[in-house]
Amino acid sequence: MTASAAALGLLSTLTACGSSSGSGDDVVLRLVAAEYGDSPGTSARPFWDKVTAAYREEHPGTRVEVELLPWADIDREVTRRVADGDAPDMALMGAYSDFAAQDKLYEASELLSVSAEANFLPPLAEAGSVGNRLYGLPFVASSRLLFYNEELFDKAGIEPPRTWKGLKKAAEALKDDGVAYPYALPLGPEEAHAEAMIWELSNGGGWANNGGGYAIASEANTQTFVWLRDNLVGKGLTGPVAPGKLNRKDAFAAFLRGEVGMLNGYPSLAHEAKAKGIAVGTVEMPVADWLPKGETPPTMGVADWMMAFKQNGNRESVGSFLDFLYEDKNLNEFASRYHLLPSTTSATRVSKDAAADEVDQNFLTALLGAQLYPVNEPSWMKVSDTIKHNIGRAVAPGSDPKTVLEDIAEQARGTSKKK
Repeated sequence: MTASAAALGLLSTLTACGSSSGSGDDVVLRLVAAEYGDSPGTSARPFWDKVTAAYREEHPGTRVEVELLPWADIDREVTRRVADGDAPDMALMGAYSDFAAQDKLYEASELLSVSAEANFLPPLAEAGSVGNRLYGLPFVASSRLLFYNEELFDKAGIEPPRTWKGLKKAAEALKDDGVAYPYALPLGPEEAHAEAMIWELSNGGGWANNGGGYAIASEANTQTFVWLRDNLVGKGLTGPVAPGKLNRKDAFAAFLRGEVGMLNGYPSLAHEAKAKGIAVGTVEMPVADWLPKGETPPTMGVADWMMAFKQNGNRESVGSFLDFLYEDKNLNEFASRYHLLPSTTSATRVSKDAAADEVDQNFLTALLGAQLYPVNEPSWMKVSDTIKHNIGRAVAPGSDPKTVLEDIAEQARGTSKKK
């Protein structure tokens, strides 16, 4: 799941009006974008209609047609079209590196002005680069923080945890107070790779090495899942549903019902909780107690990626449109519509200055020091799917986390070799 997991994207395909054949000397650009809304009322269609109309007014010889696809379909559908020789000019979706590895994409330096290319937030630009070349243009993003229900914490007489030991103690107090999910641990297939990575990072681990390549079965990762198995799951502190069967959307729904003491979340959940009258506190993810004093692991960040395909040869027109799209006013309008974070330094500065909500500011700050999935690994799309469907077994009672991680790592190696 990507930053846009905040919006479920369950709409059926929505296509912009107008012919793709163009008229007269018009250049017609095709953009296939994920639908961030979960109903007609929250559809991204009004944004795209507005921004493409404004662009056409300034560039009367170019028309941009936007097709919206559900998140569940877009990666597969764009991949199919590229394979069939029918690539769009641009796509906004959750992965880009497969196409970069096939030399299907323009580099950012071929599209954007120097100032626009340099404007991306460093953690996002790093994740969007393959071999120091930027192919995936980050569009919107989110970071993750630990949420806690302030009312449940006050009732149990506990403080927000800063370490794993503190989190366990808080969960024990919440359980004693009758809270159904003292800590909700969603390792079901919807977004298990995210929850797992948050915990890995807080112990100095992660899915990838700093220099590239996977580190799935590292000592730090193994230690993380052993701790979760023995200290949270094995102690009955993660609720009535086994973590491997608990999906993120169900954990969030339970949080919004007041049944969860703690869980990892992103900005839109905070706004939903506030609308329901739930007082939410946020802190950075607690860290493993044995990490060196003063060591601060990165938070986890997620981004969605804009990419431009070479096939149709519309480089100059695509670059012109993307320069326009990434202007602060446009990027912030889209990000604020879905309670996400903009991807550029200037838009983030504007957004932070305008943020009246302290929680929003905390997420913006966390994003600046975030680490993202290894999306620049061409096999990540398939590897992440393997993680999502298997990592829950690593915390099951009686499991051997090392064996589970090594099995996933072996499948990852096989997938990488096929590339």
